[in-house]
Amino acid sequence: KRKERKLMKENPAYESMRSMQQELTFTALRKHFQQRELKLDEAQLRTLKLIGDDGLYTNLALLLSEQCEHSLKVAVFQGSTRAVFRDRREFTGSLLQQLYDAYAFIDNYNKTKATFHGLERVDTQDYPPEAVREVLLNCLVHRDYSFSGSTLVNIYDDRIEFISLGGLVTGLKMETIFIGVSQTRNPALAAVFYRLRLIESFGTGIEKIQQSYLDTAARPEFIAVYGGFKVVLPNVNEVQAKELGISETQECYGFADEKDKVMQLAAMQGYVTRKQVEDALQVKTTKAYMLLQELCDAGRLAPIGVGRSRKYISR
Repeated sequence: KRKERKLMKENPAYESMRSMQQELTFTALRKHFQQRELKLDEAQLRTLKLIGDDGLYTNLALLLSEQCEHSLKVAVFQGSTRAVFRDRREFTGSLLQQLYDAYAFIDNYNKTKATFHGLERVDTQDYPPEAVREVLLNCLVHRDYSFSGSTLVNIYDDRIEFISLGGLVTGLKMETIFIGVSQTRNPALAAVFYRLRLIESFGTGIEKIQQSYLDTAARPEFIAVYGGFKVVLPNVNEVQAKELGISETQECYGFADEKDKVMQLAAMQGYVTRKQVEDALQVKTTKAYMLLQELCDAGRLAPIGVGRSRKYISR
């Protein structure tokens, strides 16, 4: 332990070290500061430790710039194994941009199941949005950026796995984390996210993830190994379907599955039209247009042409 403390003193944290890249831009960072009506001038960059005592950009600045050298990769698999890829995406640029882009992509696969209690309809997403949000934040804020590998997110039919590099901070164990002790590896990065109101306070992420599953039969899993940390979020609706003995749950799903059907239609013939969506899904014009528009906003479809001749092709 004495040797570990000595090494920590001799080796400064990655985020505080001088960046080898000094030609940095902060478009995403400035946008988010402006949205929250916060200043981001040179003095603020120094206060936030993006600029060091030597007047040069730190690695923290690199992480929050468009020139960030780390990425976040999301892979979507068919079934519960890695045998068949359905989709994959790599998110680059500022960690802030990676956060928002990755969350939007994952949310596109977060299906909604409708159940009925008497006359009341209850919609339940596969994964609690709060849990997805907190795990993504933890992956980006607490990982070890001295490793060059990407943060990984693997989406299966029955679970999502989030894998970040670095493991637990030296001196901490999982038992310590579960009693509420927090020691972030990147305190300056965490402070920026706190300033942007993306995290409310330090050390509450795992508790929030667990609480978001309290009313379900599923439980998240946290796995810490040397050099890595994995969080597994189970699919709430899949767990419920297994308990009820339901083997085919796809027909129970709502909006997200309709989008999948639209994408399948586009893949089969190379394009899809609004009228084809209406006929295939037996929906009205307004909903067909809404589905197509959301798929365009998510970057999965692109419109070609105008008026009645407009078609939508896969991107």
